[in-house]
Amino acid sequence: MTLRTVTMQVPENVYIRLEQTAKATKQSFDSVFLRALRVGSPSTWESAPAELQSDLAALDRLADSALWRVARSHISSAEMDNYQTLLDKNANQSISIEEKEELSQLRTEYDRQMLLKAHAASLLQWRGYQIPPADR
Repeated sequence: MTLRTVTMQVPENVYIRLEQTAKATKQSFDSVFLRALRVGSPSTWESAPAELQSDLAALDRLADSALWRVARSHISSAEMDNYQTLLDKNANQSISIEEKEELSQLRTEYDRQMLLKAHAASLLQWRGYQIPPADR
């Protein structure tokens, strides 16, 4: 294969992201950059809510094993039962102010966790892993 040297300018945020991926995966910058050229870059977090963007950006620096832990994390049955109870009370309009606040906090945390899981899975897929379908 004939190789060609190309000099180009890329936005700093793209360079940093690829550099962090190279470090996290213990690959050369060149191999990560070539993969990005071949298959595109991983999904971005810019469209996520501002309060979650730094958490999503931090995933780029994680090793594969840590990303798998995030992607496979789940909410416990007890937590889901509590959440469902609060949802039912809210639907029946029998929820207290304190419970309504708890429901709001749980909803925010569950949304955050699901977004982190999805982004971790997206990064793993971009790094070349097959992501099994979610359990139903």
